[in-house]
Amino acid sequence: MTPSSSIAAPGAVPGHEATDDHGHHPSYLTDGTTVKSWLLTVDHKRIGIMYMAWILLFFLVGGIFALLIRIELLTPGPTIMDAMTYNRVFTLHGIVMIFLFMIPAIPAIFGNFLLPLMLGAKDVAFPRLNLLSLYVYLAGAGFALWGMLNGGLDTGWTFYTPYSAHTTTTVAPVLFGAFIIGFSSILTGMNFIVTTHTMRAPGITWFKMPLMVWALYATSCIQVLATPVIGLLLLLVTAENLFSLGMFDVARGGDPVLFQHLFWFYSHPAVYIMVLPAFGVMSEIVSAFSRKNIFGYRAVAYSSVGIAFVGFFAWGHHMFVSGQSTFNAGVFGVLSMLVGVFTAIKVFNWVGTVYKGAVEFSTPFAYFCGFLFFTVFGGMTGIAVATVSLDVPWHDTYFVVAHFHFIMVGATIMAFLAALHYWFPKMFGKMYHEGWGLVSAALIILGFNATFIPQFLVGNAGMPRRYYEYPERFQALNVASTAGASLLAFGFIIIAVYLTYALIYGERVDNPWNSKGYEWLTLSPPPTHNFIGPQPTYPEEPHFYVDPKKAEGEVSDV
Repeated sequence: MTPSSSIAAPGAVPGHEATDDHGHHPSYLTDGTTVKSWLLTVDHKRIGIMYMAWILLFFLVGGIFALLIRIELLTPGPTIMDAMTYNRVFTLHGIVMIFLFMIPAIPAIFGNFLLPLMLGAKDVAFPRLNLLSLYVYLAGAGFALWGMLNGGLDTGWTFYTPYSAHTTTTVAPVLFGAFIIGFSSILTGMNFIVTTHTMRAPGITWFKMPLMVWALYATSCIQVLATPVIGLLLLLVTAENLFSLGMFDVARGGDPVLFQHLFWFYSHPAVYIMVLPAFGVMSEIVSAFSRKNIFGYRAVAYSSVGIAFVGFFAWGHHMFVSGQSTFNAGVFGVLSMLVGVFTAIKVFNWVGTVYKGAVEFSTPFAYFCGFLFFTVFGGMTGIAVATVSLDVPWHDTYFVVAHFHFIMVGATIMAFLAALHYWFPKMFGKMYHEGWGLVSAALIILGFNATFIPQFLVGNAGMPRRYYEYPERFQALNVASTAGASLLAFGFIIIAVYLTYALIYGERVDNPWNSKGYEWLTLSPPPTHNFIGPQPTYPEEPHFYVDPKKAEGEVSDV
C-alpha cells in the first residue's frame, strides 16, 4: 500500500482535518510538553506511550540476555561465561521477557491507547487507577531488576521449589518484584472490564465492538481471576526462602508438586494473556488489509472467550511427568487440545476474510502472514506436546523451548510488530518508510525460523534445556540457531532506526490505510479528549467496507 499524505482521510471528523495539529486543537502529544505533564497525566494515550517506552527498554534488556545465551551455546564447552553466570542469564532472560515484556506489551500499550478510542469513550473508566498501574508496574520492575543486579537469580523463570527455597542467590527481591507487577496487571484488567461494560458509545452494542476489544476483555478476565493465585504463590516462596516455612520442601513435610499446580494454574492462562490480545490485533489487521469485515465475527468473538475459559483447565499438561495418574494426564491432554479447536476457529475465519478480499500487502499484513505461520506451526506442536506419549520423551528438552517460543513469543512478537506498524500513524501522525518495513519484516520472520527450527531438531535428538555444556554432535544446530538469532537482532535494529527517523522526519498522515476501524474516526494523533466536536456515530460495524466493483450502495460480501 502506498501511504497517503492526506490529512482529510475517510473517517476523520469533518471540519477538523488540517488545522488541528497546528495550534487550534493540540493533539495529546502537544497538549502540555513539560515532564510533569507527562508523569502526572491521566490521559490513557500518554499512559500507553509511557508504557511503550519502558516495555521497549525491557525488551532490549531481555534481547541482550538472549543473545548472550546463544553466544555461550556456540561451542559445546565454556564460551564467554561460567556455568553459574549462564544460569543467571537464562533466568533473567525469562523473567524480563515474560513479566516485563510479553504479558504487558499489547494490553498495556495498545490496549491503553486504543480501547477508549474503539469504544467511542473519552478515557478509561478509572484514569487515575490507570496511571497508578503504570507506576506499580515500574515499582515491581525496579525490585526485580535490583535483585538481578545484586547477585542475580539462578532458578529459571519458573522458580521451581524446592531449589528456589534453598538457593543463596537473590530470590526474595525478584519474586517480590514479580508479585508487585501482578497488581499492575490486575488493576489494568479491572479498568478494561469496567470500561467495556459502562463506556461504550451509543450505537456500539456488544456485537458491534471491534474484535480487539473482545480480545482485551477476555484477557482482562484472565488477569483479574488468575493473577492473585501467582501473587500469593510468589509470596509463599519468598517466605519459604527467607524463613524456611516448609510449605514446599519435602524435608520439612512440604509438597513441591503443590507449587507446580499453583504455578501453572496461573502461568498457563498467562500464555493467553499474551496471545489473546495478539489474536485481537490480527483480527483488526486482516480486516483492514483485506478490505472486508471479518468473516464469522461472532465465532471469532466467542472463541476468544472460549480460549479464556478452557485455559483455566489445561495447566496439568505441564505436569505429565510429575507423577499424576494416567486418567488425569488424559483429561488435561484433551482439555489442552480444546484450545487448538478455538484457535482453529480464528485461523479459518481469518483465511475466510482474506479469501476474495482486495488484499494490500503492506508491513502490518506481512506480520499477519508471519503470525499465521507461527500460530499454525506452533499450535500443531502444541497438540503434539499435549499428547502424553509424545510429551514424556520431549519433556525438558529444547523441543519444548522451541514450541513455546513459536506459539508464545513468535506469535506475540508478530502481533506486537504488526500493531506497532499499523497504529504508528494513529499514535504519532507520522508515516515510516514502507520499503524498510517490509525488509525488516522479512528479516525477522526468517531470523525467527532460523533460530527456533534448529531447536526443534536438537530437542528431538535429546538435548536437554538449560544445560551449560552439551555433546559435540549438537553443535552444528546450535550454531545455526545462534546465526538465526543474529539475523533476528539485525531486523530489530533496522526497525528502531526507521521508526525513530519517522518520528522526527516522517511524512504527516492521518489514515494511511483508509481503515474503517472505529479508532480511525478521530484525528491522528488524537486530540486530548479523543474527539473534537460531535462524537462520531456508529451506524455500522467496524471494518464495514463497500466493494467499489459492485453496484452503488451494495455491500461487499462478508
